[in-house]
Amino acid sequence: MLVIACVLIYLGIAKKMEPLLLVPIGFGILLVNLPLGGLMDYRLEVRAPEAGNVVEVQMQDGERFKEGDIICQLDTGEITAPAFGRIEEIKVSPNQHIEAGDIVASALTMQQTDQSKVPTEPIGLLSRIFRFGIMLQIIPLLIFLCLGALTDFGPMLANPKTLLLGAAAQFGVYFAFFMALLCGFTTPEACSIGIIGGAEGPTTLYVTSILAPQIIGATAVACYSYMALVPVILPPIIRLLTSKKERAIYMKPQMREVSKLEKILFPIISAIVIILLVPFSAPLIGCFMVGNLFRECGVVERLSNTAQTALIDILTILLTLSIGGTMPAENFLLPKTLLVLGLGVVAFASAAAAGVILAKIMNLFSKEKINPMIGAAGVSAVPMSARVVQVMGQKANPRNFLLMHAMGPNVAGAIGAAIAGGVFLGIVG
Repeated sequence: MLVIACVLIYLGIAKKMEPLLLVPIGFGILLVNLPLGGLMDYRLEVRAPEAGNVVEVQMQDGERFKEGDIICQLDTGEITAPAFGRIEEIKVSPNQHIEAGDIVASALTMQQTDQSKVPTEPIGLLSRIFRFGIMLQIIPLLIFLCLGALTDFGPMLANPKTLLLGAAAQFGVYFAFFMALLCGFTTPEACSIGIIGGAEGPTTLYVTSILAPQIIGATAVACYSYMALVPVILPPIIRLLTSKKERAIYMKPQMREVSKLEKILFPIISAIVIILLVPFSAPLIGCFMVGNLFRECGVVERLSNTAQTALIDILTILLTLSIGGTMPAENFLLPKTLLVLGLGVVAFASAAAAGVILAKIMNLFSKEKINPMIGAAGVSAVPMSARVVQVMGQKANPRNFLLMHAMGPNVAGAIGAAIAGGVFLGIVG
């Protein structure tokens, strides 16, 4: 894991691949995998499931254990560790009688446990940030507000059909969902894995913290890592699904000028319509649209500027360091976690492919052709996906300036991801 941490830091600094994400995530991984640091520790109390007499204590203070290891033997059965970690203090001794619910040992763990079954108390810096900021859905929603303040819906409003491309990219969400079910994940876990395809970190964290908190570390790392790796993931898919001639299709850089009134009304009307249709998307859509209204109304510049700069920077530091902190080797190098990462790639790839294919289908019925590459920008890693399309467009045709055209499906994908998350919460949550 230390090697993985150093690779992420290297990619962020030397290759400038989304350094705002990869550098703090990489350093968080580094910190949590250094022994006895305690930054991501949770205190866990191991309790007796039934009454009995202690026959033998099989562990001692400071000893490390894996989930399922025997801590002590009763005359009525065994008491096993509910997670991985290390013993902080053994509370019982041989020949002692204990009742059901008595504390057998206190332990320290870095595992994200199901709090209804295995309650833990955060005692480290990063574990406190993670528990109270992310697991209680505060940081993801505030980041969504900041993203709304940074988002310009002008390109999408100027060319409304790009909404369809953003919607098509949500195919990746549902494709990965069904793939996860086939791989044996539970329905809540499959929803949390599928939403990775929306390529929106806050949405992924929000949905997973509610539906499947036990895999939130894996889904968060997958989503943010693949967002940073969009310049690596998208080009092969685009080249596979388009010809050189299609990639060279010219789109006029001029777009219809969107009025200020349209930009003000859009977040208000969108919030009303979407929340009425998908009520469980209200926290995500509400924060996103109020942030955008701050940007467009022109009378709350202080709020808009704060959301666009200082607030999102502070939240990004807290978020990325704590996400890196969810990746101790014991928690991360597991078949289930690696499968989540693999399905995350499937989600991103299928989302991009669906957008490109729909763009090609739209060209069959449209007089004014669109460059099918902009469909891949429906993968809502704003604005990384749009930048990839811009670079590839200029390589195929130096006259092309596709950035603003690609921003349409890009921001539409952000809305689509929030709606998809609301659908999952409404059906499963």
